[in-house]
Amino acid sequence: MKKTNVLWMILNSIFFIIFNAIFFVALGVTHNASVWISYVFINFAYLMLLLTPKLIRAGKSSAVFGFSLYSISGVYFLVVFVTGLAFILIAPERYMGALLTQFCIAGIYGVALVSNMLANEQTANAEEKRQYQVEYVKDAAAKLKGFLDRINDKEAKKKIEKVYDAVYSSPVKSHPSLAQTESQILVSINELGNAISADNTDRINSLADSLLIAINERNRQLKISNQ
Repeated sequence: MKKTNVLWMILNSIFFIIFNAIFFVALGVTHNASVWISYVFINFAYLMLLLTPKLIRAGKSSAVFGFSLYSISGVYFLVVFVTGLAFILIAPERYMGALLTQFCIAGIYGVALVSNMLANEQTANAEEKRQYQVEYVKDAAAKLKGFLDRINDKEAKKKIEKVYDAVYSSPVKSHPSLAQTESQILVSINELGNAISADNTDRINSLADSLLIAINERNRQLKISNQ
């Protein structure tokens, strides 16, 4: 285990150790139900704070996702700690007040946490989609630009320049219905690279013509889909 992980484990355990030590040493082990309920929920709230990193969706905005979830879990812990500490010090004989209070706070926390996680999932999925859309144009254009330096035939080079211009000027925004078309375009561009490596001029011209048609058709369908 890495030294950093060990240090984080020690840091995270400090509250548990201090809180439980004070609770049992100062107050003993004999308590009524309201005190034990408060004790359990305080420990649970802190445990949820420690588990919050596991709930953060990985992605470009993971820092933002983490801040929002940490804020919710942090507020929940502070509210539970203050409320639970009050019940521990007062130690009412009837436990229902402590139980209902903690359940209500936990319910609000659960709704806020899950709602935020769902929003983060939607944001992360949208980011991944946008990234894929950007990568389609960037990847296709980069490959075609690289092909231009490897072609000797002037006519074939002009055709690939037209294909490159068509891709480069294509809208970055895409549509789910065009995923298969875009994937096929990328496959054809790879085939074009193989044809250039083999110096197969007829194949190069044929692929360039079909690619230009496919790219223009993709862009035409995109306009229709986004209307």
